[in-house]
Amino acid sequence: MATQTRPVTYDDYRILPDDGNQYQIIGGELIMAASPTMIHQLILGRLFTLTNDYVEKHDLGTIILPPADVVLSMTNVVQPDLMYISHEREDIIAENNVVEAPDLVVEILSPATRTMDQTSKKNLYQRYGAGEYWIVDPNEKAIVQFILQEEIFELIDKFNSSQTLASSVLEGFSLPVGKVFSN
Repeated sequence: MATQTRPVTYDDYRILPDDGNQYQIIGGELIMAASPTMIHQLILGRLFTLTNDYVEKHDLGTIILPPADVVLSMTNVVQPDLMYISHEREDIIAENNVVEAPDLVVEILSPATRTMDQTSKKNLYQRYGAGEYWIVDPNEKAIVQFILQEEIFELIDKFNSSQTLASSVLEGFSLPVGKVFSN
């Protein structure tokens, strides 16, 4: 006889032991992520500096780095690499987590997360209404930008190091992509 396993929920997730690992729940499945690579962390640092400096200078909202849970539902809890939440929506920032999809979500691809970031997480961010999604590809030194249009992510472009990405949710912000991948 086959045994049925119930979906993992946010309540289950909250009582996991603090073992130093990073976990997410996608579709009720608990997923452990490997530690990020050094190139991932360098890119994340550059993205944070570029976006946070702009957000602070223009008093637009809050940039949040991991580990920070985004509770999309009881069976979908993710930890984006970087997220932006506008002042108008800061009420979604709770004491222990973010309780709705951020305005902007950024995921940096790594061998362990590539497929999940490009499919499952992209679909979740779309379903729960993230306004903009960037997929950063260190191998190709490119950023793919999606903007939510009528509840569907529209592919805007794949920006390489010689191009500039203009955000739709960070008012007036343009990102020279080459700065993200500079040595």
